[in-house]
Amino acid sequence: MNTDPRAPERLYELVYRVLRDHLEADELPQGLVLLEGPLADFFGTSRAPVQKALRMLNEEKRILRFEGRGYVVSKAGGDTVPIRMDIRQSGLTLPGDIDEAMQSRSSWQRIYGRIEQEVATAAAFGRYRIHEARLASLFQVSRTVARDVLGRLHERGLVQKSSSSRWIAGPLTAAAMKEMYEIRKLLEPAALINAAPRLDRTVLTSMRDHMLTLELDHSSLTPELLQQFDRFLHVECLMKIDNKRMTSIIRQNQLPLATAQTFQQYLGLADESATLSEHRLVLELLIKESVDAAAAALVAHLESAQKRTLARLKVFSVVPAPQFSPFLVKTR
Repeated sequence: MNTDPRAPERLYELVYRVLRDHLEADELPQGLVLLEGPLADFFGTSRAPVQKALRMLNEEKRILRFEGRGYVVSKAGGDTVPIRMDIRQSGLTLPGDIDEAMQSRSSWQRIYGRIEQEVATAAAFGRYRIHEARLASLFQVSRTVARDVLGRLHERGLVQKSSSSRWIAGPLTAAAMKEMYEIRKLLEPAALINAAPRLDRTVLTSMRDHMLTLELDHSSLTPELLQQFDRFLHVECLMKIDNKRMTSIIRQNQLPLATAQTFQQYLGLADESATLSEHRLVLELLIKESVDAAAAALVAHLESAQKRTLARLKVFSVVPAPQFSPFLVKTR
């Protein structure tokens, strides 16, 4: 966790601390099912910090996995009846210092995740203009904050500026996807080699074991878990390197990660056994400290992922577009 006492806690650390303290004090009912979405809404953040906090609590045996989707509050080894309830009625509260810390974070950080996902989804269905004023009104932030979010999406390569200085999302094209994958195949393996000495073998082993369990029984596999595995390998592991310019370029070309959930949401879960095996193999080799082999396995995974992504793009060309938030306006 955060080792500098002068540094502010990161979001996942704040979420982790609140949940840990409630669990230690037995303030959450045994059997309570903890899901990322409701918790993210409760804390006013994206799902990523919640995912990491829940994974840390699970690794510490404070909570247990529940049917592959979410976690359950349960004493280790004890039998519990799952309880599904509104998280706000479960006894979970935000202490004053945590609430103040959460509120003090920049407004763009609290809304970025939701906007990123909707923009990435829309881009898969065509070309959309982003109406800045409507975005600000919908999320109850200033135009300055809305512009900040869009600027960061631009840095990620999710939006562009048109010749008339309007913000545009999409369309995703096969040519653009191929270019992004070519860059990823060059940079991500190099980053993995650089990051390998900094990776926690205990965390790698835990994720490897989870993937292996799902390979043997796909019934518990969900789009959320696939997204979690993608983020772990391609973001959390790779971002351990010190080269900020390199990590910036890598993140700019990881649009396929943001669109993967869109494919799963609208096309359903295909046979993802190959994806799981590819991820697990990279982790296996990292655990064994066969770093060059792990980098080669990552290249092979990206090559396979590119083929799967291009095939799904073809299907998307004939799928009707859903109704998006009013700040996204379909254009030609």
